[in-house]
Amino acid sequence: MIYIGLTGWGDHPDVYQRSSSRDKLKDYASHFPVVELDASFYAIQSQRNMERWVNDTPNSFQFIVKAYQGMTGHQRGDIPFDSKEAMFQAFVQSLRPLIESGKLGMVLFQFPPWFDCQKAHVDYIRFCKERLEDLPLSIEFRNQTWYSDAFRDRTVSFLQKGDWIHSVCDEPQAGEGSIPIVPIATNNDATLVRFHGRNVHGWTRKGNEDNWREVRYLYEYNEQELLEWVHILKKIQRQSKDVYILFNNNSGGHAARNAKHLMQLLKIDYEDLASRQLDLF
Repeated sequence: MIYIGLTGWGDHPDVYQRSSSRDKLKDYASHFPVVELDASFYAIQSQRNMERWVNDTPNSFQFIVKAYQGMTGHQRGDIPFDSKEAMFQAFVQSLRPLIESGKLGMVLFQFPPWFDCQKAHVDYIRFCKERLEDLPLSIEFRNQTWYSDAFRDRTVSFLQKGDWIHSVCDEPQAGEGSIPIVPIATNNDATLVRFHGRNVHGWTRKGNEDNWREVRYLYEYNEQELLEWVHILKKIQRQSKDVYILFNNNSGGHAARNAKHLMQLLKIDYEDLASRQLDLF
């Protein structure tokens, strides 16, 4: 099965029917069966938030939860926990409503561009797996040394042995801080595909956080580019039972349109989405 969605549900005006910001997820879930939950990257979410999001979505809806930034090395300064173990425990506890409702698709560990292929980082990946061994975990690298000629085969083998879900990325090829398309499944159950756009000049641009994101993810895929991915996705689908696809080219409002276009090219019509009927009372 192929599940197509977007990263976050707050920046896609094409899918909203209701005026309240609290209803955005409900509207989103009437268009797509999966979403990336990125609020969990900035702060470990309360179970109350998770319960509300569970209640706002259909029974079959899936969340791909980004690992907290203190767990992936993005945190600036000290982590706001007594220990790494306490941080991981708090993160797991926050996921309980998703786990119990069957709506946790996976946890995504997206490591930063400086996280290169070296023994200390391989050991840290093992540490993460040990702390969350009962959960479906996906991994995304942003340093191309993991897929260099010297390490690519060993990287794939390492992920397979650890039962990690591979995050296959489409992104600008802009030096060491970007990775190539590696359409290989490392988990029999699932593979994650993330479309970041192909804005080469924006990918490495420096600046304040808001402006950086607006430029970096400003891209619209054309039909030929999506058609090329149809063939790649069919190859991946033969390697794992489910393929989860997320469009992250959000800043220009292109993600939802590109996702819908890919659904058309793949002839996908989801039947168990939320109703698009407005709530009148």
